[in-house]
Amino acid sequence: MSARLLDGVATARAIRDELRDEVARLLAAGRRPGLGVLLAGDDPASAVYVRNKTRACDDLGLRHETLTLPNSATTDQVLDGVRTLNERPDVHGILVQLPLPPQIDAARVLGLVDPLKDVDGFHAENVGLLVQKRPRFVACTPAGVMELLKRNGVALAGRRAVVVGRSDIVGKPMALLLLHADATVTVCHSRTADLAAVCREGDVLIAAIGRPGFIGRDHVKPGAVVVDVGINRIEDPALARRLLGPGRLLAFESKGHALVGDVCYPEVREVAGALTPVPGGVGPLTIALLLRNTVRAAGA
Repeated sequence: MSARLLDGVATARAIRDELRDEVARLLAAGRRPGLGVLLAGDDPASAVYVRNKTRACDDLGLRHETLTLPNSATTDQVLDGVRTLNERPDVHGILVQLPLPPQIDAARVLGLVDPLKDVDGFHAENVGLLVQKRPRFVACTPAGVMELLKRNGVALAGRRAVVVGRSDIVGKPMALLLLHADATVTVCHSRTADLAAVCREGDVLIAAIGRPGFIGRDHVKPGAVVVDVGINRIEDPALARRLLGPGRLLAFESKGHALVGDVCYPEVREVAGALTPVPGGVGPLTIALLLRNTVRAAGA
């Protein structure tokens, strides 16, 4: 058996296409959706993520602006940047690119973002609304996973769902969204006893633990739907040989690095019923849901 691949690129494209009519309507009314990005520090991955997000804005006709602060920035400087974006009427959505440099109090920064512009869904007010099943803005990655499952006909009501990872950004909101879809949800973490056995209970398994290739064959119930949220850069040839197929392994040997998920793809593909690839799975959906949240904020 080989798992059906859940194509995040195609699903993200469909979401963006659906947004075009709404963007056109807002433009006709003289209201161009605008995204304000705050980028602090010199993390190369963060810079790439911001470029990808702003290119997606260009494709959809959204205005965007990035406030860039040095790696030495203080919490007060970042807070001043957030205040500036809060006050701008042409900025409808605010994205604080994470991680912030270690000296910055990320909780204070995220807490200052106007909840009505919090298109990342991280503000406590928006998290609380999600808990109460009254969502305004939902964290983009878990919201994207839900879109992927829905548009690929994956039924959730009455099924067992296991989430590996308990972060505020992915694990916790993912569990809430699955619960609201009437799944029976288990959240696992680093201290879960006999993790593989718990994972095998899942008809749907969400891997968001941040460890390359951690989820293997022994973690997966035969026929389960496996969603790999992880994005990890690897440079170890031995790890590459375990996690990459022949084609990607050739590319790794040329470049010296590759992106992989939290799932051991070659192993899990042989036991799962459906599986997301990395890259090309959840990543594009995160950006598509950021765009959708920004357009919704502009139309509110």
